Amino acid sequence: MNNSNLDIRDISYPLREGFPVWPGHEPVKLSIVKSHEAGDGVQVTDMAIGCHTGTHLDAPRHFIAGGGLVDKLDLNTLIGTCHVVHYDGDGPLDRAWFEAQSLPSPITRLLLHCQVHDGKLEESRFFSNYVGITEDAAQFLVERGLKLIGIDYLSIGPFYGGNPETHRALLGPAVIIVEGLDLRGVAAGAYTLVCLPLSLPTDGAPCRAVLLPEGALVG
Repeated sequence: MNNSNLDIRDISYPLREGFPVWPGHEPVKLSIVKSHEAGDGVQVTDMAIGCHTGTHLDAPRHFIAGGGLVDKLDLNTLIGTCHVVHYDGDGPLDRAWFEAQSLPSPITRLLLHCQVHDGKLEESRFFSNYVGITEDAAQFLVERGLKLIGIDYLSIGPFYGGNPETHRALLGPAVIIVEGLDLRGVAAGAYTLVCLPLSLPTDGAPCRAVLLPEGALVG
């Protein structure tokens, strides 16, 4: 999307009924309770979703007892320079893979585009063979100064082993995790990220995430 001042790229998925959810989570429900067609003179929609549905973020409390909640997250972490990197394999991504990348140091915000995820969030079936990162990769990125990490499927940790460990390695140091991004067609490189969740006293929340050109909000 463009306006006269900024080149804005929406990297959020629209919520819809039939959006895939983590196994055991409640599906998205959108119910029109009043409508013009029914003669109500107004349209009103009720929505029922989990806090970890669609494009969303994880606050520390998701895996850390006593950790912070969404409404207390530092907005400075959610807005600023980020780096997009591409991965064409089928994961998981370990420390050695990240060490081989030309990442800036420190790396404050990192978004991972994994080719195997392309189109998977447009399906209704949960894709369990998604790419996650390992616990040692998470620890390495924290050592490099990471404050926010995003990925283009529904979890940052692998489904088949290591999911809680990866989350704890990130959320323990209060790294914000953004999941369910749409990074198709986004070139690798530096951008300005704006990622704002609903202000809720919860362990996660849906959010709207956009990319702007690097340095767009400076000055």
